[in-house]
Amino acid sequence: MKLKAFYALAMGASVLSVQANAQAKAAPAKPAATAAASQGRIKFTEYDLPNGLHVILHEDHATPIVTVSVMYHVGSKNEDPKRTGFAHFFEHLLFEGSENIGRGEYMKLVQANGGQLNANTSQDRTFYFETLPSNQLELALWMESERMLHAKIDTVGVETQRKVVKEEKKQSFDNRPYGQLLNVVFENLYTTHPYRWTPIGKEQYIDEAKITEFMNFYKTFYVPNNAVLVIGGDLTVDQTKALIEKYFGDIPKGTQAIPRPTEVEPAQTAEKRVNFYDNVQLPAVIMAYHGAAMGTDDYYALQLLNQLLSQGKSSRFQKEIVDKQQKALAVGAFALPNEDPGAVMMFGIANMGVQPEDLEKAMDAEIEKVVSTPLTDVEYKKLMNQAENDFISQNSRVAGIVENLATDYTYFHNANLINTELDKYTKITKEDLQRVAKKYLVKSNRLVVYYLPKANEKK
Repeated sequence: MKLKAFYALAMGASVLSVQANAQAKAAPAKPAATAAASQGRIKFTEYDLPNGLHVILHEDHATPIVTVSVMYHVGSKNEDPKRTGFAHFFEHLLFEGSENIGRGEYMKLVQANGGQLNANTSQDRTFYFETLPSNQLELALWMESERMLHAKIDTVGVETQRKVVKEEKKQSFDNRPYGQLLNVVFENLYTTHPYRWTPIGKEQYIDEAKITEFMNFYKTFYVPNNAVLVIGGDLTVDQTKALIEKYFGDIPKGTQAIPRPTEVEPAQTAEKRVNFYDNVQLPAVIMAYHGAAMGTDDYYALQLLNQLLSQGKSSRFQKEIVDKQQKALAVGAFALPNEDPGAVMMFGIANMGVQPEDLEKAMDAEIEKVVSTPLTDVEYKKLMNQAENDFISQNSRVAGIVENLATDYTYFHNANLINTELDKYTKITKEDLQRVAKKYLVKSNRLVVYYLPKANEKK
């Protein structure tokens, strides 16, 4: 399974994706690089409305499209432990319609006007966006304001989305090979922090919840003072500001206190090991280490170490474990972009006939090399080149810029991080990488999961 598949599972990726056939007339299938990307610096305007809604505008006339997004600072970590899955459920529920948008019409409106839309939920935030021809900017603003103020939360919608979410859980988690991997990791790696459950949550809690609970969750979290509105593309700032005032200016500020988890995961002092049996053909080995909070120096260093181990055909895991030893069909290393200290995960899917113990030894050997031996100058330069290339690629499309601006503001209240984050990578030295490896990539700080075929389970 590729990294993108694991990441999609972690984000509670939804099936709420609509691409209209008419989109072709709005923009080419592969949009040209943005003007900002070619200039090297992303310009934006930001301000607050009196109701607390933060607004960020990025003007780019490279293509006649706009992306309108709203990121709410609510994810699965904000949930009651007895009501997990609420944030992901709301990702679906808020497409039901509103007082002024008929049930099931939300997607049809975007489709009919040549656009696409989607949403996703993580442990920290929920993100909605539409990409439309720029002459439909007002439509997108009206629709997002309806979602924020007049969402249709009733028995019919709740019952409909209960069925949808259960079906998604079956398809994406229960019936997908290695689909329970992230659930198993987080449930066992964390003991105190609400990262111990993933966005999909437990379906019985959604079944048990009453309409009043859904309404309270909506009124608490889906309010202007818990959101950032980011718009990028073919727009004029002054005109867009006037439209934003028209559709969002009179939405009242939320009056309820917004719960923020305060639990701090205690330091792990001994390795944990778990065997998990599922409907898979080949064993997998997962090593999950407690990592650093997003935005810290250690976080960026860990990201570079993940690149060293698994990014590209010349990475250490790939060359040694897949190509040379042929002990794995696939290997990877990644850290989810969590607001609080998250997990650094390394995985391998064993080759036919390879025991998980042998695969673990091979992975451990490569990790030990990172801990004990400094990188070569060639490897270090390659990492820096990869980091720069990834950074530029993320901001080569307006949609990517919009999401990065939203994330940087939501987590750090610093949208300009989009222009300075690369510096955080380039200041990391070879010595920093080895220091961080010694600090985090130790056995006492990790969980090891053997993800095994159900046929191997002892009766």
